[in-house]
Amino acid sequence: MNLGQYLWRNGTFIKNEEANISLINHALHYGSGAFEGIRFYETQKGPAIFRLYEHMKRLHYSAKIIELKIPYSAEELCDVTIELLQKNNIQSGYIRPVAMFGTGKMGLNPHGANIDTFIAAWPWGKYLSDTPISVGISPWIRIHPKSLQCDAKINGHYVNSIISSQWAHNNDYQEALLLDFEGNLAEGPGENLFLVKNKKLYTPKLGTILAGITRSTIMELAKNELNIETEEKTLTKDDLFDADEAFFTGTAAEITIIESVNEIQIGNQGNEISNELKDLYHDTVTGTLKKYDKWMHHVNPYPLNKK
Repeated sequence: MNLGQYLWRNGTFIKNEEANISLINHALHYGSGAFEGIRFYETQKGPAIFRLYEHMKRLHYSAKIIELKIPYSAEELCDVTIELLQKNNIQSGYIRPVAMFGTGKMGLNPHGANIDTFIAAWPWGKYLSDTPISVGISPWIRIHPKSLQCDAKINGHYVNSIISSQWAHNNDYQEALLLDFEGNLAEGPGENLFLVKNKKLYTPKLGTILAGITRSTIMELAKNELNIETEEKTLTKDDLFDADEAFFTGTAAEITIIESVNEIQIGNQGNEISNELKDLYHDTVTGTLKKYDKWMHHVNPYPLNKK
């Protein structure tokens, strides 16, 4: 990884080589932290961060689930993120904000541990392939909604994603697809799922999945630009294999079209709507579709125009 020269931690910009933590760290031992993944893109106006404020608000939401009180507002975190990109002079890439319980306390109850908040940024290209991918249905189910808060990005939750991703690659798939505890479609290890059938979009309803920011973006673009509605509902494997098209969405994955699941081809691979949405998303995040500039937080000029 080619990390930026600087990161921000607990109110101060420091060099990456100075970013040390104790091995006796609550989040390291128990996964007691919350995080976000945010992309920024090169545009005609310079680097711009996509839906920055929504991501920072979700970071606060996730932290609240584990009673972690971030000592910085979403607005303050947005501002320092802008400054971080300016200091690192990176034109496009990925931002990782993390808030976690750190030192000062061990045992399962983290109350009393110090709170550590940091933001890193680095150049990062495609997470998954730009061409349609092969997917396998994971033997591991998505976390049960009565076990953990499924719509929060909490560090420890992602062990579920790690083992599913490992299974997929060990079995020569490019990504996994997880079912929920009832055997219905849920999502990928780090992506939401969409199906296309008869020129309409379908996506699993909330409850066992992350309320993805890219997911909501695609639903709005489909409605506004293509006059296509999205139905959120319980979806089965039969719905998947009967679909005309299927694709993943996510900040890292962006729009990734699914070619096959368990080596069964999805649809006829024309992927007309998926490709249209992929192009619309690209034009949105790179600032070409000016009507969605409300979602873009430009690094220059500063200060940030909060939205």
